[in-house]
Amino acid sequence: MTGPSLAELAQRARAVASRPGRQLLGITGPPGAGKSRLADRLAEAVTGSMVIGMDGFHIGHAELERIGRAERKGAPDTFDRAGFVALLRRLRAETATVYIPVFDRSIEDSIAAARAVPPEAQLLIIEGNYLLHWPEVRPLLAEVWYLDPPREQRLAGLAARHHAFGKPAQLARDWARGPDERNAELVAADREAAELVLGWGDW
Repeated sequence: MTGPSLAELAQRARAVASRPGRQLLGITGPPGAGKSRLADRLAEAVTGSMVIGMDGFHIGHAELERIGRAERKGAPDTFDRAGFVALLRRLRAETATVYIPVFDRSIEDSIAAARAVPPEAQLLIIEGNYLLHWPEVRPLLAEVWYLDPPREQRLAGLAARHHAFGKPAQLARDWARGPDERNAELVAADREAAELVLGWGDW
Protein backbone atom coordinates (compact mmCIF):
# COMPACT_ATOMS: atom_id res chain seq x y z
CA MET A 1 0.00 0.00 0.00
CA THR A 2 1.44 3.35 -1.01
CA GLY A 3 0.34 6.66 0.36
CA PRO A 4 -0.09 10.21 -0.87
CA SER A 5 2.99 12.24 -1.72
CA LEU A 6 4.69 14.61 0.69
CA ALA A 7 3.36 17.53 -1.37
CA GLU A 8 -0.21 16.27 -0.95
CA LEU A 9 0.23 15.76 2.77
CA ALA A 10 1.79 19.21 3.15
CA GLN A 11 -1.21 20.71 1.36
CA ARG A 12 -3.55 18.97 3.82
CA ALA A 13 -1.41 20.14 6.76
CA ARG A 14 -1.63 23.73 5.49
CA ALA A 15 -5.40 23.39 5.39
CA VAL A 16 -5.33 22.34 9.06
CA ALA A 17 -3.04 25.26 9.88
CA SER A 18 -5.41 27.70 8.19
CA ARG A 19 -8.09 27.11 10.83
CA PRO A 20 -8.45 29.82 13.50
CA GLY A 21 -5.91 29.69 16.32
CA ARG A 22 -2.99 27.38 16.88
CA GLN A 23 -3.59 23.86 15.55
CA LEU A 24 -2.11 20.55 16.69
CA LEU A 25 -1.76 17.82 14.05
CA GLY A 26 -1.09 14.30 15.31
CA ILE A 27 1.14 11.76 13.58
CA THR A 28 0.85 8.30 15.14
CA GLY A 29 1.51 4.66 14.38
CA PRO A 30 3.47 1.71 15.77
CA PRO A 31 7.15 1.90 16.75
CA GLY A 32 9.32 2.23 13.65
CA ALA A 33 6.51 3.43 11.38
CA GLY A 34 8.38 6.59 10.32
CA LYS A 35 6.50 9.14 12.44
CA SER A 36 9.50 11.35 13.15
CA ARG A 37 10.63 11.30 9.53
CA LEU A 38 7.24 12.35 8.18
CA ALA A 39 6.77 14.96 10.91
CA ASP A 40 10.17 16.51 10.17
CA ARG A 41 9.52 16.59 6.44
CA LEU A 42 6.13 18.24 6.97
CA ALA A 43 7.69 20.86 9.24
CA GLU A 44 10.20 21.66 6.50
CA ALA A 45 7.39 22.03 3.95
CA VAL A 46 4.86 24.00 5.99
CA THR A 47 5.83 27.52 7.06
CA GLY A 48 5.14 28.32 10.71
CA SER A 49 5.17 24.71 11.89
CA MET A 50 7.36 22.67 14.21
CA VAL A 51 7.54 19.11 15.56
CA ILE A 52 6.90 18.05 19.14
CA GLY A 53 7.65 14.44 20.06
CA MET A 54 5.80 12.49 22.73
CA ASP A 55 9.13 10.76 23.43
CA GLY A 56 10.19 13.78 25.48
CA PHE A 57 7.82 12.44 28.12
CA HIS A 58 9.57 9.13 28.65
CA ILE A 59 9.96 8.62 32.37
CA GLY A 60 13.67 8.97 33.21
CA HIS A 61 15.68 5.77 32.81
CA ALA A 62 16.89 5.78 36.42
CA GLU A 63 13.29 6.08 37.62
CA LEU A 64 12.19 3.27 35.30
CA GLU A 65 14.88 1.07 36.81
CA ARG A 66 13.76 2.01 40.32
CA ILE A 67 10.14 1.04 39.64
CA GLY A 68 11.08 -2.07 37.65
CA ARG A 69 9.90 -0.96 34.20
CA ALA A 70 13.17 -0.35 32.34
CA GLU A 71 12.79 -3.58 30.34
CA ARG A 72 9.39 -2.34 29.13
CA LYS A 73 10.56 1.11 28.06
CA GLY A 74 8.18 2.44 25.44
CA ALA A 75 5.04 0.86 26.94
CA PRO A 76 2.22 3.29 27.82
CA ASP A 77 2.98 3.24 31.55
CA THR A 78 6.62 4.24 30.98
CA PHE A 79 5.59 7.78 29.95
CA ASP A 80 4.53 10.81 31.96
CA ARG A 81 1.08 10.69 30.42
CA ALA A 82 -0.41 13.46 32.56
CA GLY A 83 2.54 15.74 31.83
CA PHE A 84 2.17 15.18 28.07
CA VAL A 85 -1.55 16.01 28.17
CA ALA A 86 -0.86 19.11 30.27
CA LEU A 87 1.67 20.29 27.68
CA LEU A 88 -0.79 19.87 24.82
CA ARG A 89 -3.35 21.93 26.73
CA ARG A 90 -0.77 24.65 27.37
CA LEU A 91 0.23 24.71 23.72
CA ARG A 92 -3.38 25.23 22.67
CA ALA A 93 -4.09 27.92 25.25
CA GLU A 94 -0.91 29.98 25.79
CA THR A 95 0.42 32.73 23.57
CA ALA A 96 3.84 33.05 25.24
CA THR A 97 6.90 30.88 24.56
CA VAL A 98 6.53 27.36 25.95
CA TYR A 99 9.56 25.16 26.70
CA ILE A 100 9.33 21.45 26.01
CA PRO A 101 11.37 18.33 26.86
CA VAL A 102 13.21 16.43 24.15
CA PHE A 103 14.23 12.75 24.09
CA ASP A 104 17.92 12.22 23.30
CA ARG A 105 18.49 8.75 21.85
CA SER A 106 22.24 8.98 22.39
CA ILE A 107 21.66 8.88 26.17
CA GLU A 108 18.24 7.13 26.08
CA ASP A 109 16.77 9.85 28.28
CA SER A 110 14.77 13.07 28.13
CA ILE A 111 16.18 16.57 28.62
CA ALA A 112 13.82 19.04 30.27
CA ALA A 113 13.04 22.41 28.65
CA ALA A 114 15.37 21.63 25.75
CA ARG A 115 13.39 23.43 23.02
CA ALA A 116 11.27 26.53 22.79
CA VAL A 117 7.89 26.68 21.07
CA PRO A 118 7.55 30.32 20.00
CA PRO A 119 4.20 32.10 19.73
CA GLU A 120 4.49 32.27 15.94
CA ALA A 121 4.49 28.46 15.59
CA GLN A 122 0.86 28.08 14.51
CA LEU A 123 0.93 24.43 13.42
CA LEU A 124 2.41 21.98 15.90
CA ILE A 125 3.02 18.50 14.55
CA ILE A 126 2.68 16.12 17.50
CA GLU A 127 4.21 12.71 16.89
CA GLY A 128 4.01 9.68 19.14
CA ASN A 129 2.69 6.17 19.60
CA TYR A 130 -0.28 6.72 21.87
CA LEU A 131 -2.12 9.73 20.47
CA LEU A 132 -5.20 7.60 19.78
CA HIS A 133 -4.69 5.11 22.61
CA TRP A 134 -5.01 7.77 25.33
CA PRO A 135 -8.57 9.12 25.03
CA GLU A 136 -7.85 12.47 26.69
CA VAL A 137 -5.33 13.33 23.94
CA ARG A 138 -7.59 13.00 20.91
CA PRO A 139 -9.84 16.05 21.62
CA LEU A 140 -6.74 18.26 21.75
CA LEU A 141 -5.68 17.43 18.17
CA ALA A 142 -7.21 18.85 15.01
CA GLU A 143 -6.50 15.64 13.07
CA VAL A 144 -4.58 12.43 13.64
CA TRP A 145 -2.80 10.60 10.81
CA TYR A 146 -1.88 6.94 11.30
CA LEU A 147 1.20 5.47 9.61
CA ASP A 148 0.80 1.80 8.69
CA PRO A 149 3.83 0.59 6.69
CA PRO A 150 4.45 -3.10 5.87
CA ARG A 151 5.22 -4.97 9.09
CA GLU A 152 8.47 -6.68 8.08
CA GLN A 153 9.97 -3.49 6.64
CA ARG A 154 8.98 -1.63 9.79
CA LEU A 155 10.54 -4.25 12.07
CA ALA A 156 13.76 -4.38 10.03
CA GLY A 157 14.12 -0.62 10.18
CA LEU A 158 13.33 -0.56 13.89
CA ALA A 159 15.95 -3.21 14.66
CA ALA A 160 18.51 -1.28 12.60
CA ARG A 161 17.73 1.86 14.58
CA HIS A 162 18.16 0.09 17.92
CA HIS A 163 21.47 -1.35 16.70
CA ALA A 164 22.67 2.06 15.50
CA PHE A 165 22.04 3.49 18.98
CA GLY A 166 24.04 0.83 20.77
CA LYS A 167 22.08 -2.40 21.18
CA PRO A 168 23.87 -5.56 19.96
CA ALA A 169 22.35 -6.82 16.71
CA GLN A 170 20.49 -9.80 18.20
CA LEU A 171 19.17 -7.78 21.15
CA ALA A 172 18.04 -5.08 18.71
CA ARG A 173 16.05 -7.65 16.70
CA ASP A 174 14.61 -9.22 19.86
CA TRP A 175 13.55 -5.83 21.24
CA ALA A 176 11.87 -4.87 17.96
CA ARG A 177 9.88 -8.12 17.85
CA GLY A 178 9.28 -8.26 21.61
CA PRO A 179 8.52 -5.12 23.65
CA ASP A 180 8.14 -2.91 20.58
CA GLU A 181 5.74 -5.31 18.87
CA ARG A 182 3.58 -5.63 21.96
CA ASN A 183 3.28 -1.84 21.98
CA ALA A 184 2.54 -1.89 18.24
CA GLU A 185 -0.45 -4.15 18.86
CA LEU A 186 -1.87 -1.64 21.36
CA VAL A 187 -1.41 1.20 18.89
CA ALA A 188 -2.97 -0.73 16.01
CA ALA A 189 -6.18 -1.32 17.97
CA ASP A 190 -7.04 2.39 17.57
CA ARG A 191 -6.10 2.67 13.89
CA GLU A 192 -9.65 3.23 12.65
CA ALA A 193 -10.06 6.37 14.77
CA ALA A 194 -7.56 8.27 12.62
CA GLU A 195 -8.70 10.77 9.97
CA LEU A 196 -6.07 9.47 7.56
CA VAL A 197 -4.30 6.08 7.32
CA LEU A 198 -1.05 6.14 5.35
CA GLY A 199 0.94 3.27 3.89
CA TRP A 200 4.51 3.50 2.60
CA GLY A 201 4.85 6.97 1.06
CA ASP A 202 7.63 8.85 -0.73
CA TRP A 203 8.47 11.05 2.23
